[in-house]
This record gives sequence, C-alpha cells and structure tokens, in this order.
Amino acid sequence: MYFDGSVMKMGAGAGQLFVSPLGVHMRYVIRIHFAASNNVAEYEAHVNSLKITIELGVRRLNVRGDSQLVLDQVMKASYCHDPKMEAYCKEVRRLEDKFHGLELIHITRHYNEAADELAKIASTRGTVPPDAFSRDLHEPSVDLGSGAGVEATPTQLTDTIEALLVGAEVMEVEQRPSRPFDWRTPFLDCLIRCELPEDRSEARSIAR
Repeated sequence: MYFDGSVMKMGAGAGQLFVSPLGVHMRYVIRIHFAASNNVAEYEAHVNSLKITIELGVRRLNVRGDSQLVLDQVMKASYCHDPKMEAYCKEVRRLEDKFHGLELIHITRHYNEAADELAKIASTRGTVPPDAFSRDLHEPSVDLGSGAGVEATPTQLTDTIEALLVGAEVMEVEQRPSRPFDWRTPFLDCLIRCELPEDRSEARSIAR
C-alpha cells in the first residue's frame, strides 16, 4: 500500500494505492473537509489506508510512504512533541495491532507518484477517475482536543500482552523436550501456541 497526503488552496486530501500480490490495483481518493496541515493530511492518509485494508480483510501489509516524519514517529525513531501527532500516532499503533504482519518502508517522492497524484486530486477537488474509489472526511480520525484516539479500546497491544501473560500463569502448559536455541522459536511459540517468554520486556518485544 502506498499513501500520501496533500494540502492545497482548495483544501486537503489523501490518496492511497493498493497493490495485491497478484498485481491488482485499487485506488482511493479521500477529500478532507476540515482544516489540516500537511502532516495531518499525511497521517489521515495512513490511518484511513489501514482502516480500508482492515475492511477488506487484509491482515498482512507492506506500507510505503514518503513522509519521513510520520514513519519515524510510528516506528518510534522520533518523539511526538505535538499532541495532535501523538494522537494520530496512537491511532496508527492501535490499528497496527489488527494485523498479523505489517512492515513500514520509507520511499522517496519519486516512487510515490501514484499516491501523490490521487492526493492532489483530493486536495484540489478534482475529478475522481472512474476506476478510483472516493470518500469524504468531515472530521479528524482522532480526537485532536484531548490527544486520545476516538476509538481507543482495551484491545490495545499492552492489554493483549497482559492477558497472554496472565493466561500463561494459570494455564497448564504442555511440556516439550528441550531443543537447541533458534531465534525463530519465541516468535513461533507466540504465533502458533500463544505463548510468550516469562520476561515481560522480552514478551512485549516478541508480541510487537
């Protein structure tokens, strides 16, 4: 999935290009009808692209975008000093927990031209191509007043891991013969058997 945000005199918008493993292309144009900075437009593009893929039933996704700030904040390479950015970042991480596999990749604008074109169509209120889907966004995807996501629920990552840790303490675990250390083992234990290491820090790292 490729995403991009755009802000013009006419307004703001977002564009997404989805490419399936079989090469099928789906294009989305999202018109933003509230005051938005370029960073907000980029986050709206990313958040809504994740929501769209979840609606489509996609659970493994490669995400590509040219916004260094958004990707750095989401991947924790930089701190969110702005409460608005923090709210969006939290919403992205909440949505990420719904995927079985998700990879974020920063690309240059040159390799993001398709999504950029769709975002500009949205921000200039241009004619949507007949083979593209369109949506209108009349309010932010997050609560920008309190800095908390609109749909924040107890199903966030930390709660899920806590439940797994508690479950591991009360459930009788089948004993398995000892085996040589393999870096893949803890990941397979988590994915297949819903088991996590006893060390909570390591458990959170594996689950994430």
